[in-house]
Amino acid sequence: MSKIKLTGESSGYVEISAGENAANNTLELPTSGTKIVASDSSNNVNGLGIVTATSFSGTATTATNLADGANITTGTISNDRLPATITKNLTGNVTGDVTGNVTGNVTGNLTGDVTTGVGGSVTVGNSVIRSNSISIGTTDTTGRDALTGVVDGTLIFNTTVNQLQVYSPQGWIVAAEESFQVASPTVTADTSSRPGYSVLTFTGPGSIVVTNGPGVIEYFVIGGGGGGGSSGGNGSGGGGAGALHYNNSYTIANGTYPITVGSGGPANGYGSPNTGSDSIINTIITAAGGGGGGTGSVAGAPGGCGGGGGWYQGGINGGPGSGAGAGTNDSNSPPSGWGTNGGNGSWPGASFHTQGGGGGGVGEAGVPAPSGNGGRGGNGLSYSITGTSVARGGGGGAGSEAPWIPGPAAGGTGGGGSGGHAGTAGTVNTGSGGGGSGRTPGANAVGSGGSGIVVIAYQPLA
Repeated sequence: MSKIKLTGESSGYVEISAGENAANNTLELPTSGTKIVASDSSNNVNGLGIVTATSFSGTATTATNLADGANITTGTISNDRLPATITKNLTGNVTGDVTGNVTGNVTGNLTGDVTTGVGGSVTVGNSVIRSNSISIGTTDTTGRDALTGVVDGTLIFNTTVNQLQVYSPQGWIVAAEESFQVASPTVTADTSSRPGYSVLTFTGPGSIVVTNGPGVIEYFVIGGGGGGGSSGGNGSGGGGAGALHYNNSYTIANGTYPITVGSGGPANGYGSPNTGSDSIINTIITAAGGGGGGTGSVAGAPGGCGGGGGWYQGGINGGPGSGAGAGTNDSNSPPSGWGTNGGNGSWPGASFHTQGGGGGGVGEAGVPAPSGNGGRGGNGLSYSITGTSVARGGGGGAGSEAPWIPGPAAGGTGGGGSGGHAGTAGTVNTGSGGGGSGRTPGANAVGSGGSGIVVIAYQPLA
């Protein structure tokens, strides 16, 4: 390898040239105190090869194609002189936009916007920002209270109370909690029939489990209807409907609540009136079953709605209802529920035929026996808690003496069984009364009461 060494001072123009194969020629300067000074008007150092050094100092405004091996530790490089890809570390300040991928850590203050592609993220401590979510990390009450420089709108998730909290002028307040929920291990919630609501319908025993309460529910409860009466050949009373309880805004606490659905009273084969059983949301509400229809000299039984009275000696009274009277469609009920009295029976005298009174309904009292037929059952009410208006709670029609009185006596709207020579049953899960029976050749057929129902609805958080 050949070398050329220059010493001393020179203000003239010195040209150093070598042969065509001069790749290994070296221009060597002393280790200190000497520098190369270009003499052309543009102060350029020109060459066809590579200038290699451990570092470059100064302002490199015209540097191009810097090798990957070079470390730039001081000075300034204008942004249009950087290569398309930098694989080395940058130590110092970056002023301007960075477009492209950054692999590695960025340490220091960042002023400006950060844009990352789908699947990318920005992580600060245990908080992560992604294109489709933000994870704010967690702390506890102690860590929250130790925060400094907190401004309004700051969000944290507090693991001490499992709450998303936000800082406000009033201090830390709840931003969001686990949502209120009412579920059942025995029935499946209907979330489609009534938009925005979850509806649980019980036609038999079960339970609800309330979590993240207290919260507001809507409930509809009706007891089982009373069975119709039979007089062994004469007029008899229709069964009364169960009491109806409805509340469109009841605040319920966390816990498990057993559910009971009342059964309808069985048909009365010329005996004591058969009353329906109660429907219950445990510790919240009890809806009384309807009174059974009377027979002969037996009055209609008391119940949520009273049963219709028998016929004997001028007519027997209908049973009293425990409810507060007749309600209106979709209306909240009073504490005792909606329920009415049964109608009285009739026997005007020996030359007249007998007929019973109609059972009471939740929307109308049972109709007393008119001249010539048994009394009609009282009408029920319609409610839309399930998303569709459904009538329930009709009283049973009364039985009449056959074959002289043609019958039948209609049951009340909402599922009441019809009465006449042979009564029919109240419709299941409506809490309606069964129809009474009169003299029927070969049998005393009567109608049983319809079973009750429990419906619970609430609005889950979106």
